[in-house]
Amino acid sequence: MRCSACNAEIPLASGERVGFRDSCPDCRADLHTCHNCDFHDPSAYNECRESNAERVSDRARGNRCDYFTPSERGGGRVAAEQQRARNRLGDLFKK
Repeated sequence: MRCSACNAEIPLASGERVGFRDSCPDCRADLHTCHNCDFHDPSAYNECRESNAERVSDRARGNRCDYFTPSERGGGRVAAEQQRARNRLGDLFKK
């Protein structure tokens, strides 16, 4: 998995779980967050593809969601792509 805050690679053994209090060894950010979860999808209802998951208000902070599954796509990269899209949209409407 990759840390959503700094995009550092976090080695996980097969089947290894990420604990509620685990943090990134590089930047000390929480790892058990929505942004690091494979179910996180900003376009889905409740921003989560797991229909039974409870709503989480701060998706960048650690939470106790039982459906958490470490994502391999790298939240930092996804956040960077979203920021680039916002910048392009902002440039479109500049005078």
